[in-house]
Amino acid sequence: MALFAPKCPVEPDERVWIEESMAWLAAEFGRGVLDRAPVLPTADFFPGPYRGSAEDVRGVIAQICGYLDVPPNRLTIEIEPDDGEQAMVDQLRLNHSSRSAAGHYRRENGRPVIAVDQRQAARPVALVATVAHELGHVRLLDEQRISRDRRDHEPLTDLLTVHFGLGVFTANSAFEFRRSDRGWSSSRLGYLSERMLGYALACYAHRRGETGPDWARHLTTNPRAYLKQGLRYLARNPPSA
Repeated sequence: MALFAPKCPVEPDERVWIEESMAWLAAEFGRGVLDRAPVLPTADFFPGPYRGSAEDVRGVIAQICGYLDVPPNRLTIEIEPDDGEQAMVDQLRLNHSSRSAAGHYRRENGRPVIAVDQRQAARPVALVATVAHELGHVRLLDEQRISRDRRDHEPLTDLLTVHFGLGVFTANSAFEFRRSDRGWSSSRLGYLSERMLGYALACYAHRRGETGPDWARHLTTNPRAYLKQGLRYLARNPPSA
């Protein structure tokens, strides 16, 4: 009965944009990407010790380059030093909320430059999400697939990380709420909400032919719930493209 039909976790205009954008990414980069195993926060995908040093961060960036098909020698990598803001916040024991600009992309001397905030080293999941997003700019902007003037180019870059299998990191970093002995803090990363990323992951799983993906257990509570809701909706309402 229609009364019990599954509901999409996002608004209608968001649903259309996500479905059409995921279809565009598949057409632009090929469906073969979808045949790869999704990248997960496990030693299988990020082997070896990690202590958060600048060298470790560069190693993580090199690994993510491989997952997004970006030759590392094509890039200039910058690790920006901690400016001390977070240490000051912790010392004052303030409730702290921020929308982090944890990395950025630019072109300099004819080369793409990826800069990452050293503070991200202490949050490996957010570090991977940040690097994946900035490398997404390389795939979209540096390769002239889209224009920087395109209104949705930042959220589209977040969706690219989903298409290339790094969506677990992007979704888990969209909102983070933490408590330490110094108080509470929250942060937002990226340009899409947890609902939108959950539905994007549902579209990703649907395109892969998955109805109950094992990798969903690596998602935090909210994105996992929206993924499951999205899959129920897509089972009854598959995208046309």
